[in-house]
Amino acid sequence: MTQKATQGRAKGKVPLTRALSKLGALSRAQAALAIREGRVRVNGRVVRVPATLVTPEIARIEVDRQAVEPSSWRTILLYKPRGVLTTRSDPEGRPTVYDVLGAAGSRLVAVGRLDFATSGLLLLTSDTQLANWLTDPGNAIPRLYAVTVRGHTSPDTMAKLAANITVRKASGRESHLLVELREGKNRQVRRIFAGAGHEVTALKRIRFGPLELGSLAPGEHREITRKEIANAFPGAPLRAL
Repeated sequence: MTQKATQGRAKGKVPLTRALSKLGALSRAQAALAIREGRVRVNGRVVRVPATLVTPEIARIEVDRQAVEPSSWRTILLYKPRGVLTTRSDPEGRPTVYDVLGAAGSRLVAVGRLDFATSGLLLLTSDTQLANWLTDPGNAIPRLYAVTVRGHTSPDTMAKLAANITVRKASGRESHLLVELREGKNRQVRRIFAGAGHEVTALKRIRFGPLELGSLAPGEHREITRKEIANAFPGAPLRAL
């Protein structure tokens, strides 16, 4: 990546395909096609390069001469069920978090991802700057996971792994643990335990920063207020209403 592109991203810019996806206008694949076909304008000019960097909250973006407006500020906390994808659509037809949410998920973008087999706390927001801030590794937001693995895990072995791990219960058949991470790399928990010879059989995120699932059941969600976000994540940018 060039220095210019890196600086652009640091100022809140994202590829045009991602901007259209975050604004809820098109999926990334649909956006790439529309851009190449000359159907997308940014600040009045046709853009044909999907990787063009824009700031979604500032740029005037049009698709087929229709303005794509930022949605009103909303953030929700979803208890993502296992067996659901964190994506807007799936070519294989598997269920997604947007299928689970229905109309409640309109114009919202997921803050990071939980993989298909992982359940638990997932934030979704209309504020792309907030989403970027929460997922920035430099902000080191702690994530807490309840993990079940095959086999017995000893405290000595767990202490050698690249995570903060608490062994809650261990037997010859399986072990139950709490794992805290400070960034959300893809399948990181599963890779950590695979390297130690343990298969993860159940994985649930139970906390993101100080936010918890509470009494939510799988598939349920609740609205998160701006004040709650400000208190939970001091310094996080909040887009104007």
